[in-house]
Amino acid sequence: MAASRIYLDHAATTPLDPVVRDAIVTTLEELPGNPSSLYSEGRAAREALDAARAQVADVLLADPGEIVFTSGGSEGAALAIRGTAFAAAREGRRHLVTTAVEHHAVLHTVQLLAQRHRFEATVVPVDSEGLVDPEVVVDAVRPDTALVSVMYANNEMGAIQPVGEIAAALRDHPALVHTDAVQAPGSLPIDIHALGVDLLSIAAHKFYGPKGVGALFIRRGARLSPQIVGGSQERNRRAGTENVAFAVSLSTALDRAEAARTASVANNARLRDQLIEGIAAIPGSRLNGSRRQRLPNNVNVCFAGVASEALLMGLDAAGIAASSGSACTSASLEPSHVLLAMGIEPDLAAGSLRLTTGQANTEAEIEQTLKVLHALVPRLRRASTRPTET
Repeated sequence: MAASRIYLDHAATTPLDPVVRDAIVTTLEELPGNPSSLYSEGRAAREALDAARAQVADVLLADPGEIVFTSGGSEGAALAIRGTAFAAAREGRRHLVTTAVEHHAVLHTVQLLAQRHRFEATVVPVDSEGLVDPEVVVDAVRPDTALVSVMYANNEMGAIQPVGEIAAALRDHPALVHTDAVQAPGSLPIDIHALGVDLLSIAAHKFYGPKGVGALFIRRGARLSPQIVGGSQERNRRAGTENVAFAVSLSTALDRAEAARTASVANNARLRDQLIEGIAAIPGSRLNGSRRQRLPNNVNVCFAGVASEALLMGLDAAGIAASSGSACTSASLEPSHVLLAMGIEPDLAAGSLRLTTGQANTEAEIEQTLKVLHALVPRLRRASTRPTET
């Protein structure tokens, strides 16, 4: 990334921590063995894999046997949802509950189960701040509910959901509770005992690790059908030769993110509030989501009369990397399903902007971003209302 550019899309992905990069390179160079092999090279790889698993478990306050390494957040969510659904279906429980603002990795998995596998799904709405009412979630649960999936913090507008309250209310119900916690490490506590969830998915590239590796916490005793078969790896829960170097990198990145969390939250919250206050001075701007229950690094706004695509192109030309929402839907011209679920009109939602800060951002960069936005938004608004010549 060029030093002159300002990177404000950490919710999409974070730069690779040099310490994490070194851990990958060292593991690749020094541990070439297959961790399932019995000879010394294999045993050395297995020891590194086991140590990485234990390190992840320590951060989550879990048992190492409750950690499964995956290819990322989407696979972790799919394994949690599909695996739980198919296991529960054998007992006649075929109902799923989720919310309208989940990542598409969750929503599309639930929809697919309903459309192709005869499951039923209840999608719970949110309020104008993007927050779900825990009572509404609990009321949606039926005797045949297999799974409740509520994200910990929203990737688009940063709303922090009452996952712990929901899990506590369902403690005596056979339904498992999954949370997509991809945006949480480094910003929120991820103690699985405090959250009370049965399944929790994360992805390394959201906390300065590499893309292509994640982890899924599966509470001991939770029944789950594997979705990748063909081997006994990951205690028969995910077949395939383990990516030892990336497992080591995830555990290293997660440990470092948790160690730096207090300082990181304070710094990001300061920059976030600087952005929010500066953008509020732009006429026709609107902050999306709660000021109170919000990730410390997330700013999501809409600008009336401005299209997101033009806004992002203008920012990019000015040396600023930002997004309009989830990176997984960045090619879509449709307004964000999250903003629409909050009751924001489609025309206004089409002018959304997400700015998410990270550990390298500075107050000077935020001031420069605000300076660009104060000039860019009115210019784009004038251009969009200018009569077309014939």
